[in-house]
Amino acid sequence: MQQSENPRNVYWIVVIAALGYFVDIYDLILYNVVKAESLKSLGIVGAEFKASEHILFNWQMFGMMLGGLVWGVLGDKKGRISVLFGSILMYSLANIANGLVQNMPQYIICRFIAGIGLAGELGAGITLVSETLHKDKRGIGTMIIVSFGALGAVVASQIGGRFAWQTSYFIGGGLGLALLALRAGA
Repeated sequence: MQQSENPRNVYWIVVIAALGYFVDIYDLILYNVVKAESLKSLGIVGAEFKASEHILFNWQMFGMMLGGLVWGVLGDKKGRISVLFGSILMYSLANIANGLVQNMPQYIICRFIAGIGLAGELGAGITLVSETLHKDKRGIGTMIIVSFGALGAVVASQIGGRFAWQTSYFIGGGLGLALLALRAGA
């Protein structure tokens, strides 16, 4: 891909990738913040709690592994911007669905789908920044993206500690959908 001639397009790529990574890390950290509350509210306690905790994490990681492969191939075939937006949409909807789960099988499916979605955002975002920014600015663009990811972790910790677990997932999904709406309006 050639470097972008339009600075506005480059600006939007960095902003969308940074905010996307913010929501990406928000989801990853939020799961860890709310897992105890969410599992207990589903009636999972005692020895079953530890096992369920590991099962959810493993399915999420399997989804991320599979998603890395799928989104990587799609990025080469359909374009990185499509992957960036597709992955944000996928994990945003999965976040909303996480807030609606009523049992462990539903939770597993939602974490697996979220994992698939989460795997595409960072790779597509960093690649887009590397392909569009001038070589002297790539490090700054990458730093902006990673810094926003760290902020996503802080916000997830604060939101997860202040709101019910379902609401916290809805907020995460809403943030992702708002990001997509922001880009559509730009």
